[in-house]
This record gives sequence, C-alpha cells and structure tokens, in this order.
Amino acid sequence: MVPVVAAAVLVGLLAAPPLRGLIVYFAVPAGEPWRGACPSCGRAVRLLPPTGRCPGCRGRLGAGAGAVEAVAAAVAVAVAYAADGPQAPALGWAAAVGVALGFVDGRVRRLPHRLNLALIAGVAVLLTVAALAEGRPGVLLRCLLVALAVGVLLELAVWAGALGPGDSPLGFALGGLLGWYGWAVAFGGLFTAVVLAGLWGTLRAAAALVRRRRVRGLDVAVGPFLLLGALVAVLAR
Repeated sequence: MVPVVAAAVLVGLLAAPPLRGLIVYFAVPAGEPWRGACPSCGRAVRLLPPTGRCPGCRGRLGAGAGAVEAVAAAVAVAVAYAADGPQAPALGWAAAVGVALGFVDGRVRRLPHRLNLALIAGVAVLLTVAALAEGRPGVLLRCLLVALAVGVLLELAVWAGALGPGDSPLGFALGGLLGWYGWAVAFGGLFTAVVLAGLWGTLRAAAALVRRRRVRGLDVAVGPFLLLGALVAVLAR
C-alpha cells in the first residue's frame, strides 16, 4: 500500500503546476476575459511553481503556496484507494478537473462552462470505454439517468436562485460518474454535499455574529462541496 500511496502523491504533485495554470486562467470574475498571462509582467501562465508566484515578476498568482499541491496529492491518494475497476480513469479525470473547478469556484464563485464541458466529455468517453471493456454497456443507461436526475434537481435550485449556473452541469457530470456505482451512491454524494455546504454556511454565519458583523446572506461556493460529496460517496460505498 505504501508504494501506491507514494505513487499517488507523486502524481498529484506532478499535476499541480498545470492545475495552477488552469486555476489562474479561469479564476476571473464573470464578464472579464480569461487570464492567460500574469497581469503584472505579461508572462504566459501555463505552469506555476508551488509558491503560487509568477516565475517572471514573483507576483502572487492564484492559490497560496502549497495549497493546490496538498489538495491534488490528497485527492490522488483517495482516487488510488477507491480505484478498483475499469472506471478508474474516469474517476481520475474527474478528480483532476475537479481540483481546478473547486479552486476556481472557491476564489470567484463561478464554475466555468469550458471546464464543466471538459469534465462531462471526459467522464462520458472514459465511462463508455470502461463499460465496453467490462462487457456492461447497460450501465451507461443508468449513468445517464442518474446524471439527468442530479442535473435536473440542481437546475431547479438554479432557477430558484439558490445555486449558480455552473452547479447543475457539474452535478450532471458527477451524477454520471456516481451512476456507475448505483443510485444510492449518487444521492448519498448529493446528500453529503448539501450537508457539508449547510454546515459551512452555518459556521460562517456564526463567525460573522461572533465578530459582530451583520449577516446579510452568505455566498457559499457549492462546487467544492459537490466535488467533496462525490469523493466521500465513492470512498464510503
């Protein structure tokens, strides 16, 4: 088990520099152009060191030092632990794109459609390959039905103003992935996400009250909790 964990940590650390580049690129407020270069020196941003600073001007870009590396390594270990079948590549793809989505949503409260579409396409292709390799093409219908069910539920919340427009496509992708394991796992992941997001919002409200600040409504990024809930559901199945 130790070699597997060590290999997973290494994979997470190797994935961190391009993930940092993606986070900087997409973590911009709505209505602004994507950030393909350092705003201070104009150097192209594709790979970033663990310090989170521009290699050219040393200005701070994106997440803090070591944050992406720690999360990517931890998620890689979790995926290595959960990977027990041909669906492992789809799980790994969702984990990699999910790290970028989680950091972007946490920073600017948005889930870019380009990243969501990349997640959906990758999961769809890799699950199709897995189902055909295992001789279980019928499981794809369940994946699609679960994806639609989760996506529609979250889209209703979007219409009600409770979620952002990127949350339902993310739910569609994660629903399709969790559909491989069954309806119970999928809705267990959704329930976990709702509980965790609610607890986080409650803690933020309590902290605001302790600091004697008025609570006018808390803008909680739900994307990271959807991703975390999906990971917990896969690990706990």
